[in-house]
Amino acid sequence: MSMDFNLFMNDVVRQARREIVAAGYKELTTQEEVDEAINQKGTTLVMVNSVCGCAGGIARPAAAHSLHYDKLPNQLVTVFAGQDKEATEKARSYFTGYPPSSPSFALLKDGKICTMIERHDIEGHEPMAVVQKLQQAFDQYCDEV
Repeated sequence: MSMDFNLFMNDVVRQARREIVAAGYKELTTQEEVDEAINQKGTTLVMVNSVCGCAGGIARPAAAHSLHYDKLPNQLVTVFAGQDKEATEKARSYFTGYPPSSPSFALLKDGKICTMIERHDIEGHEPMAVVQKLQQAFDQYCDEV
């Protein structure tokens, strides 16, 4: 790979991280941070971020827009697939019954998986369709704000 490509990818990764943090998600980069966050009492939405086009064009915008709602998870966190490998693997260890998928969203309650919105639920769909899926999960598992 050329040096220019690596610099370009670093910019893409930096921008992807900034977008999700600006939306209100806490970035988890270690296994310990993942364990601490997911084992909190209440609901946790984990956004598995990535550099693919469907993450930037669909998943991250949906992650931000879904929060304009009257029921929300107690905490919003994100791990970055392909970047923070140990943190992502640790997060995925909680998503029992679901194969690795990125981008994706996992909604957990008291550390147990409630539902997943997997890549196949995101890729090829409009951002608002993903927002609706997230908000349906919020309706089912989260309390009013």
